[in-house]
Amino acid sequence: MILRAPAKLNLCLYLGPRRDDGLHELCSLIQPLTLADRIEVADASEDVVLCEGVDGRNLAADALELLRARGWSGPPLRVEIEKRIPVAAGLGGGSADAAAVLRLARGEVGALDELALELGADVPGQLEPGTALIGGAGERVEPLPEPSEYGVVLVPAADGLSTAEVYGEADRLGLGRTSDELAGMAERLRATASGHDSPLRYLELLDNDLQDAALSLRPEIGGTLDALRGVGAERALVTGSGPTAFGLFADVALADRAADSLAPRYASAVVAGPESYR
Repeated sequence: MILRAPAKLNLCLYLGPRRDDGLHELCSLIQPLTLADRIEVADASEDVVLCEGVDGRNLAADALELLRARGWSGPPLRVEIEKRIPVAAGLGGGSADAAAVLRLARGEVGALDELALELGADVPGQLEPGTALIGGAGERVEPLPEPSEYGVVLVPAADGLSTAEVYGEADRLGLGRTSDELAGMAERLRATASGHDSPLRYLELLDNDLQDAALSLRPEIGGTLDALRGVGAERALVTGSGPTAFGLFADVALADRAADSLAPRYASAVVAGPESYR
């Protein structure tokens, strides 16, 4: 069996207050992309998860262990992940892999959304890939209609960036909004993004409150954002906690031409579009 685990683009991310559990309230509009990890699943004598080039424990292995702990009786599996989503890039690659493994037990294990949240705040939103408004610390997932066409140029950094470090820097800088402001942004996004429009129709709502924290830790990201604007991006932002920068274009063809126009130091740029899963 071949699975696809799509990258997650935060079209916007608004940061709210820190909760008693140490997590922050969020409001984010997310979109799965055509950029995706490829996961091959086969029967085996025992469970094993392989991911070449990624050191340390994999969230997909944790997902499989959680399913077994919940009594999932599927056969032992060999899960081999071919990474196409950059690691620690703010694109939710590890969470996408974990969500794909959880989907193997859909209909056989209850409360997969609870298991997803145990694995990490990004996993619930990728359990059923699709355009969604995210609330809470990531556990509230409100599906929205798919947007019309647009294109994305993603420019990953050479090195990843720790999500915890970025949130810590955001706290140090005093970034974020009140709960009332967060609720207001959610209402505006819900109303605006429910009409199948391209996000280019509501650029004024696309912002990332973590961007200044990412820039504080990695000032060179600013040059990448400028480069994307220089080749015609209608909006250029950091996605998630970074360090990947992205530019929005009217369609994938325009995004392709823009990526070709970037300076050679941005040769890692990837062109993608919105993925349709529903």
